Amino acid sequence: MSVGAAIWSFTEDDYGAITQTLQRFLYESHARCALLVDRAGQLVATVGEQPTFDPTAFATLTAADFSANDQLARLIGETDFNTLFHQGERESMYLADIGRRVILVVLFDGRTTLGLVRIKTKAAIDELTRVFEHAFGRGGQSPTAAPSVLAGAEDEIDRLFQ
Repeated sequence: MSVGAAIWSFTEDDYGAITQTLQRFLYESHARCALLVDRAGQLVATVGEQPTFDPTAFATLTAADFSANDQLARLIGETDFNTLFHQGERESMYLADIGRRVILVVLFDGRTTLGLVRIKTKAAIDELTRVFEHAFGRGGQSPTAAPSVLAGAEDEIDRLFQ
């Protein structure tokens, strides 16, 4: 899949499958909260304990964090980093890429361990990937297709700078 957001939407069934997967993940991992953020920085879903911060600003910063780390990965010869981990004294975050379109953010504290979060995240990502691939592919648009609004925009920009 290509990096970035596309024009897509969820059905009620999609959202139900997403929240059910995240609720099960939180129960099994003992994490506090799971947020889904698209690569453009839009908050898709929040499950678990409600954050005490502004989730909209958090989503934007999460997308920027992942984008910056993609560039760092390229500098050292990697294509990307598909997971990130930030450890604090009391709170930690584990971030995982889903199909190069969505980021799963897991907030957790001393009630669990990074190891358990990582193990349980893998199964949740597999389930969420199936849901998102279905949503991205709906309506005849393949998951890798660029939105029609942007078709040809890169070529036009390249012509301007030649």
